[in-house]
Amino acid sequence: MHDFRFVGNQLFCEGVSLASLAKKFGTPLYVYSQHTLTDHYQKLAAALAPVDHLVCYAMKSNSNLSVLRVLADLGSGFDIVSAGELQRVLAAGGDPAKCVFAGVGKTAAEIEFALRAGVYCFNVESEPELQRINRVAAKLKKIAPIAVRVNPNIEAHTHAKITTGTYENKFGIAFEDIAGVYARAAKLKNLRLRGVQMHIGSQITETTPFELAVKKVLPLVEKLKAKHGLEFFSVGGGLGIVYHSMLASGVPAWWQSAAAKNILTPASYAARLLPWLQPLGLKILMEPGRFISGNAGALVTRVEYVKRTGKKNFVIVDAAMNDLIRPAFYDAYHEIVPLIRNGKATLKSDVVGPICESGDYFCKDRPLPKVGEGDTLALLSAGAYGAVMGSNYNARPLPPEILVNGKKFAVARERQAVEKIWSDEKVVAWLK
Repeated sequence: MHDFRFVGNQLFCEGVSLASLAKKFGTPLYVYSQHTLTDHYQKLAAALAPVDHLVCYAMKSNSNLSVLRVLADLGSGFDIVSAGELQRVLAAGGDPAKCVFAGVGKTAAEIEFALRAGVYCFNVESEPELQRINRVAAKLKKIAPIAVRVNPNIEAHTHAKITTGTYENKFGIAFEDIAGVYARAAKLKNLRLRGVQMHIGSQITETTPFELAVKKVLPLVEKLKAKHGLEFFSVGGGLGIVYHSMLASGVPAWWQSAAAKNILTPASYAARLLPWLQPLGLKILMEPGRFISGNAGALVTRVEYVKRTGKKNFVIVDAAMNDLIRPAFYDAYHEIVPLIRNGKATLKSDVVGPICESGDYFCKDRPLPKVGEGDTLALLSAGAYGAVMGSNYNARPLPPEILVNGKKFAVARERQAVEKIWSDEKVVAWLK
């Protein structure tokens, strides 16, 4: 599942001690496991092997160039949502012909760039977007490959901010309207109807919502295939990961065994969906992000102070919400463990950052081993929507990112120099 584990009393990423990386590069610090990235991609690809398929990594989850190169070298495609992400794919050596371009707000300039680059398909979110793609393609004398995103109105029972498959969301076109949209799109001379796409949400940890969505959309896909000669069906992404009890810190054994039985795996996913998908005779695309990168990363941070206020125990660390915003933004859980196990009793603690916001926290009232100034902690499962959502709030530089491969490690992004934060700014002339 991942390559972060204790060897003796020290936390390792593959064959490298995280404490040694913290000493060499300082903190805060992101660390990624190449083997975990590779293993998760390969397990998904193997599970889909019975059908013609393309795994398009959703790079919005982690777009570091080294991460992208690892996946590109494995043959991965990429799910992109901006021209900037496409440029990152190209810079990392990825194949634009394996890229699907998603997102509700594609600009004309982005569409033109993607057409010139030769992306595999545009996942279209509205009829005005169809018209725009057709106009841009006509101007370039090109034929644009498209797939319309079906909104199946299936509740995925995930966090409200990451659900995408109901009519309350901004994504896709209502299931009932799709046939008419394809009929109208077929009359646009600079479009090629290449496939159908859907996506019902993120961090989905059971197979039932995926199966319900596929079963609902399948008859529609069959009709569209017969009428328009489609070549693929994209089932989207959204496969969830385990955030709790990654290293079983303070979690009862009964919970660990219960959780293990219910973990969504590529094998369990394929077992439920392939019986429905194989008879289609279409290429199957999927667009996982978090499932590949989430458990492949950790954020390492140093304890600056321990502060007691009434009944509260605050562990104040040097990482902050600008480094990892998920707890502040989603109330998300990340397991937090010391890099060196100290065997001390646990104490309910809030782990908080230095930013001047009450929302700058990583956990509240969580039983954690007692720690003191200078101790180092790891926030696990931080490989997805961690560094990629970072900011310079409070004029804080972005932390470095390290890629580990066995006993080797290298800098995948340098620590940002403070001066670079304002390097594009200037004092306007009349203030000088």
